[in-house]
Amino acid sequence: MLLPPLMGQPEQRCQLGLTWAASALPRQVGASLPAPGFSRSGVCAQQSATVANPVPGTNPDLLPHFLVEPEDVYIVKNKPVLLVCKALPATQIFFKCNGEWVRQVDHMIERSTDDSSGLPAMEVRINVSRQQVEKVFGLEEYWCQCVAWSSSGTTKSQKAYIRIAYLRKNFEQEPLAKEVSLEQGIVLPCRPPEGIPPAEVEWLRNEDLVDPSLDPNVYITREHSLVVRQARLADTANYTCVAKNIVARRRSASAAVIVYVNGGWSTWTEWSVCSASCGRGWQKRSRSCTNPAPLNGGAFCEGQNVQKTACATLCPVDGSWSPWSKWSACGLDCTHWRSRECSDPAPRNGGEECRGTDLDTRNCTSDLCVHTASRPEDVALYVGLIAVAVCLLLLLLVLILVYCRKKEGLDSDVADSSILTSGFQPVSIKPSKADNPHLLTIQPDLSTTTTTCQGSLCPRQDGTSPKFQLANGHLLSPLSGGRHTLHHSSPTSEAEDFVSRLSTQNYFRSLPRGTSNMTYGTFNFLGGRLMIPNTGISLLIPPDAIPRGKIYEIYLTLHKPEDVRLPLAGCQTLLSPIVSCGPPGVLLTRPVILAMDHCGEPCPESWSLRLKKQSCEGSWEDVLHLGEEAPSHLYYCQLEAGACYVFTEQLGRFALVGEALSVAATKRLKLLLFAPVACTSLEYNIRVYCLHDTHDALKEVVQLEKQLGGQLIQEPRVLHFKDSYHNLRLSIHDVPSSLWKSKLLVSYQEIPFYHIWNGTQQYLHCAFTLERVSPSTSDLACKVWVWQVEGDGQSFNINFNITKDTRFAELLALESEGGVPALVGPSAFKIPFLIRQKIISSLDPPCSRGADWRTLAQKLHLDSHLSFFASKPSPTAMILNLWEARHFPNGNLSQLAAAVAGLGQPDAGLFTVSEAEC
Repeated sequence: MLLPPLMGQPEQRCQLGLTWAASALPRQVGASLPAPGFSRSGVCAQQSATVANPVPGTNPDLLPHFLVEPEDVYIVKNKPVLLVCKALPATQIFFKCNGEWVRQVDHMIERSTDDSSGLPAMEVRINVSRQQVEKVFGLEEYWCQCVAWSSSGTTKSQKAYIRIAYLRKNFEQEPLAKEVSLEQGIVLPCRPPEGIPPAEVEWLRNEDLVDPSLDPNVYITREHSLVVRQARLADTANYTCVAKNIVARRRSASAAVIVYVNGGWSTWTEWSVCSASCGRGWQKRSRSCTNPAPLNGGAFCEGQNVQKTACATLCPVDGSWSPWSKWSACGLDCTHWRSRECSDPAPRNGGEECRGTDLDTRNCTSDLCVHTASRPEDVALYVGLIAVAVCLLLLLLVLILVYCRKKEGLDSDVADSSILTSGFQPVSIKPSKADNPHLLTIQPDLSTTTTTCQGSLCPRQDGTSPKFQLANGHLLSPLSGGRHTLHHSSPTSEAEDFVSRLSTQNYFRSLPRGTSNMTYGTFNFLGGRLMIPNTGISLLIPPDAIPRGKIYEIYLTLHKPEDVRLPLAGCQTLLSPIVSCGPPGVLLTRPVILAMDHCGEPCPESWSLRLKKQSCEGSWEDVLHLGEEAPSHLYYCQLEAGACYVFTEQLGRFALVGEALSVAATKRLKLLLFAPVACTSLEYNIRVYCLHDTHDALKEVVQLEKQLGGQLIQEPRVLHFKDSYHNLRLSIHDVPSSLWKSKLLVSYQEIPFYHIWNGTQQYLHCAFTLERVSPSTSDLACKVWVWQVEGDGQSFNINFNITKDTRFAELLALESEGGVPALVGPSAFKIPFLIRQKIISSLDPPCSRGADWRTLAQKLHLDSHLSFFASKPSPTAMILNLWEARHFPNGNLSQLAAAVAGLGQPDAGLFTVSEAEC
């Protein structure tokens, strides 16, 4: 018997079918079915997964249950798909697709009886073609469902969705060829073509499948990019991205990756034997570019492979006698003598000694020697010797009296009270009384461009008055007698002469030709300071760092990362600017302190930090591993949250490099939003800068935007960028469509991870281009998101008027740092020179009560560096130098004075200044 759902309109078929079911079933079953004329909201319109509709009063166990239900399938090309249903017990099964009953002729029905239960079973199949699915494509998804009948009611199967499978030909993004150095990271992006089902991606290396489970150095990201953590020579190959699904298999264009090796010098051989066995000659040593040898187009070693130096082998000189002396007077034994020395020349360098005797004696009488009384000339000789002895004794007594009197004068000539408790505040040059709260501070006036010292720097004053006066130059010891002039240098004056003067030197060949990122000055043993304004970079030259009698012309330079090739291995990243101070090779007797910013979040568990220095040959070397410093090392570093202070006794080119030890390692990025000050067209650009959180990077961007005519439109934000191989994404949202429209073709922009992480690019930015609907539109409200995939993010809520809103203009106003870039002598230091010397002399000696330099380091929170301070001749001087480097020009001397005064020194006059100490 045929079911009515196969005839007439759908509503009529459903109604007739139920009427038939009511008449065919027992009365109590048929009475429970809906009355004729019910709508599709009834049994015929239900679309849920397997649902049973029992007839009241019947056995629920006799409801149909599906042994096989239709499953989701894909139509490949033009092949129809087969859907199967099987239910037990079942008297009828029909398919329903997208709410419409399938015609009877399209069903393939098989009836059977279950062997175990004897109940009737039924299996139905239908074919679904591509044309049927395409009729509803784009409106809704195509689905089919089974409905099974038994004497106890009806049951519906789950829905099976039928989709047309495809895979487009063109990749959205293909990998590009790359050349990378050994141990550098490689990222090959790949975005497969659009397809249903989504394509699976695999990578081929020279047509061999890349399996990350077999090679821990390789992994594939969720975005299908191939990442090689550290490039090896074996990674030089052609890489192909392959996308496949059930329809097709697509191959991208192959990307050639070349891993090159830069050449490195082997160690120098020993110096050869001097070419001359006697006198001046030459000796040489050599090295080869084999450590490693350049490979795959890597750079050859820079510098010479052979060095020559002059040598001199001392020639042996035989000794020769000097002429004989005159004969001596005739002695009591009737003999006289004469002598000579082997000194004309003396034997040296293995030469032979003189042959013969050095003393000749003979008889001075021909017959008999007669003893006579002393002659008058002998008496005169003895008297003269006695007189000389008496004079020397009197002179010694006079000197002792003068010394004692001088000591008494010094004891009464001492300035009053303690200097430090006043916070080093400048007052009158004359010392005050004991009851005067104002204490003496020696602060020489070096504000003029040139200071001249002539004659005695601290002349003696007559009288016994304890008061004295100090000239402006009382701290400037002369380099030699006569008149001396000390000049303050300015980087803007004579800069071109200085550059041309040093351009022929090897150490200056890579310095920038401009002077905006360079400063220099002339210094002697009094020291001084160099600063590059608005960059956080300075060089402190402490007193006595330059040997007395020497005058050095010292420079300080900031390099752009793209101008200096700094090789980075593995996960290393540049955290600080690249800074040069020089000239290299000058002799320093005390460490100088180089201060510069960094953008790392210092954490020993997350970072391995190293200080790199470029050698004279041009190669970079690790000169310091932070946390593993040796106290007696030539370099030392005080690392703080945003800056580092490097102690060095050798000038050169430095950079702070970090290597991430875990994904918790982060770099601070500063995010800046700029836009044009004036908008004359319909287009309006919002520029988003992502730069290292250092003053020098900020200065570079501000100067660039001044040239472009841009203005800051939001307060800067800080983003912590993680070492997770994920890119930085930028997107713009909530743009009012009635006033503006975005001209972007994609939903977001990306900056690759390695472009940010390696730190060799000074700044990176993306631009969002908006277009005004009308030239009169001036209000802009939107939101800009900047986030790292699976990492931190920041959002900017922009709401301002593009024609007149300038409320953020002053946020990036660059301020001058401490006046002129070069300061020479005492004016470069906060602590007066004589007070500094007093502190050093009193705190350097160890004290049983702990009132020495160790306690001062603890009060200044520098007790983690005690071993380094203790390795220096004057630990207190190192502490004061570090305080000067950290707190110039805005340091609080009162706090330092309180720290020193709190040490509890018993001598009240310990820090007073007397005339004798000039």
